[in-house]
Amino acid sequence: MRDMVNKAFSFGLGAAIVSKEQIEKYVDEMVKRGEVSEQESKDMVNDLMVRGEERQKEFEQQVNMKVKLRLQEMDIATKEDIERLEQRIAALELKQNQQ
Repeated sequence: MRDMVNKAFSFGLGAAIVSKEQIEKYVDEMVKRGEVSEQESKDMVNDLMVRGEERQKEFEQQVNMKVKLRLQEMDIATKEDIERLEQRIAALELKQNQQ
């Protein structure tokens, strides 16, 4: 059963979209059914939480990358573009005021 749970988390977001309470509840049920020991359950919860957090970070990185690519394709100014232009404007205004 533990292998089945591990595989389920490996193939999807798994714990990235499941709360710690939900994982603990599911693992507690496995303990009650005698499928894992009490110590294994603690290790399993910790392992699933760590793996879920890793998956979530990977997912967020992929989403951020795809969003950046789409924005580039749409030719939308980035925050850095705007900051660079604001600095240029400020420099030009300063130069004009000094004349």
